[in-house]
Amino acid sequence: MNSVALIGRLTADPTSHAGEKSESATFRLAVPRTGSDSADFVDVVTFDKLAATCATWLTKGREVCVVGRLRQSTWTTPDGERRSRIQVVADAVDFLGAPTVKAPAADEPPTEESQSRPPRRSAGYPGRKAS
Repeated sequence: MNSVALIGRLTADPTSHAGEKSESATFRLAVPRTGSDSADFVDVVTFDKLAATCATWLTKGREVCVVGRLRQSTWTTPDGERRSRIQVVADAVDFLGAPTVKAPAADEPPTEESQSRPPRRSAGYPGRKAS
């Protein structure tokens, strides 16, 4: 069985990638270790509609719950070294806590982003609807 569920905070804003067949977004989570002040850092990749939702609404510091599976990628560098990386391929990303939306300055008109609210949950989790 290949299943993983993590709760953590984004270490940076997601990065979007438009491919030939699908859109993807990647981000890194800081997942706290139980009983310790340290954290593990985990790379997460999302695809298609979930990627668009994450790229639009997630920002550095936002707490999320990611449900997905592990995927290992291997490749050879131009110098001939073999490398590998393990990522979580997200099937669902639940947005936890309050969003971090920058409020406009007193002399700036409000932007569309500062007036809208992100969805509480993203699409992609079977049996749940985005709210």
